[in-house]
Amino acid sequence: MPRPIRIANCSGALTDPGVHMYNQAKYGQVDVITGDYLAEANLAESTLKNAPHAWVNTAYEGIKMSLDIINEKKIKVIVNGGALDPKGLAEEINKLVKEKRLDLTIAYVQGDDLMHKVHTLLQPSSSSSSSLDKDSSPALHHLDHDNPSVTLDHSALSFLQHPDTMPIVSANAYLGYRAVKHGLDQGADIIICGRVADASPVIAAAAWWHAWDPTDYDRLSPPRGNFSGAYRYPAETFVNLGLPIVEVVGDGFLYELQGDVYLNSDVKADVSGVKVKEVAKDRVRVEGVRGFPPPPTTKLAVFYRGGYQNELLLNASGYATSHKWDVQELQVREKLREWQVLDKLDVLDFQRVGVPMDNPDSQLASTTYMRIFAQSRDKGMVSMVAAAWNFTFMTHFAGMHGSLDWRTAAPKPFLAYYPAIVPQTEIEESISIIQPGGIDRSVVGPPVVTEPLQARANYETAQPLPLDSFGPTISRPLGDIALGRSGDKGANVNLGLFVEKPEQWDWLRSFMTRQRLKQMMGRDWRDRYFIERVEMPNIHAVHFVIYGPLGRGVSSSKLLDCLGKGFAEYIRAVHVPIPTKFLPRAEQAKL
Repeated sequence: MPRPIRIANCSGALTDPGVHMYNQAKYGQVDVITGDYLAEANLAESTLKNAPHAWVNTAYEGIKMSLDIINEKKIKVIVNGGALDPKGLAEEINKLVKEKRLDLTIAYVQGDDLMHKVHTLLQPSSSSSSSLDKDSSPALHHLDHDNPSVTLDHSALSFLQHPDTMPIVSANAYLGYRAVKHGLDQGADIIICGRVADASPVIAAAAWWHAWDPTDYDRLSPPRGNFSGAYRYPAETFVNLGLPIVEVVGDGFLYELQGDVYLNSDVKADVSGVKVKEVAKDRVRVEGVRGFPPPPTTKLAVFYRGGYQNELLLNASGYATSHKWDVQELQVREKLREWQVLDKLDVLDFQRVGVPMDNPDSQLASTTYMRIFAQSRDKGMVSMVAAAWNFTFMTHFAGMHGSLDWRTAAPKPFLAYYPAIVPQTEIEESISIIQPGGIDRSVVGPPVVTEPLQARANYETAQPLPLDSFGPTISRPLGDIALGRSGDKGANVNLGLFVEKPEQWDWLRSFMTRQRLKQMMGRDWRDRYFIERVEMPNIHAVHFVIYGPLGRGVSSSKLLDCLGKGFAEYIRAVHVPIPTKFLPRAEQAKL
């Protein structure tokens, strides 16, 4: 068996600068560098901009400044920075290679862009209906379609009913590792991808290095930043963080969690038995993941013009703030009602952000703000929200103020998201290697072996312990003993909570039920939401999926935290009865 492959990551978003790739190449003893530059909405947003190119510039800059070191050290590079034009970025990189007379072979992956066929794929399955009605549904089902407990956003299918005013702007499928691995097998040094599944470049590198077979699922079954325990360290610690390097041995690795199953176009990973063990300073070993054949489908991210939106940000300071916001909301809402606009808005939300400090020591400490957020397919209706506020401007509450930058008050177009599932047989995944004599293109085809998806696991803990068996309690933030992370998955929010000490695990699994999370969400809970719950006992973690909070996805969500990143920190701040024996000894002594 060959030594473990060392894979360095240089990006997790398009904002990550190119110097990260340079630093990984120069200072890291690595075999492969991967970079993930694409969030779900990046590709769609690129179609709306008049940019000179449709690939990610930070990916280009990173490769450009790193080429000499990549050539010298013979490092392989796999990035999805090609975005909508992987061929274009590959050709630009190839020009640089020729100018520098370097011995590097460039390739690009295609097949994710399904715009040429998405309208055909989305035709209603009911042949008797030419438009979507209650008896028909799109042939490409919504990602959550088969979950009977999930209520889709009321406007999730609206773009099918209004194709002229809500046109599709992008449709990109999540590709797997097969084309990338084929390119590496054929000698490619730098491979430019568009939309591939986040884990696919890493899986491809490991499969190439270790010569894994496509059915080596336990090996193919694939940790990141956003550390909720950061408060334990000085702020200076986080000024110049490094990026991760993973060593993949011949028996496999773990990547990102979703429930207790990680879905990829190439493999389905059961992470319920995952283990994490510290083996040295700044080094952990991740194991215990089982792999299974992938599903016959993959995710297809369909973005369309959802309409227009605007938002007004208003500040209030000091006394009786709640009443001030009551006045502000009533003034705007009633004026819109008078103008017969209120029922023509798809969304109108008055969000009160923050709580003023009691007995404040500065004006900022006593200041909160209201976010008035509106959406409609009609640009004129959205503009009336700002007009209603302007109409009542001189009758504002005492001390109303705000920034002089009112750009967000002007209606702007927004994109909405339809996460579909598409048969992998509909995708022509290919790798094109740029050779001196032309392009060598190979189509890799879909996975040979697949198995249908089963219903996702959803359960409360087995044999919960009575909470009073843990002794006396004190009301404290959950975050005093539990760390966590959260984020977006289409319309849904994922939440993982874990404790660091084994003796706290029985309490966490017994305490953190679905009903408990619903209670902790407080006024944010909606009856249309649905919660799934699973456990990962070997890492002392409980994982939840809350279906529905993000509506039609990040790019159109009315939530201020449209990415769901702050949700875990909110839940960790909620006070719960924590057993006193789990607190630090110094704090126990004060009780």
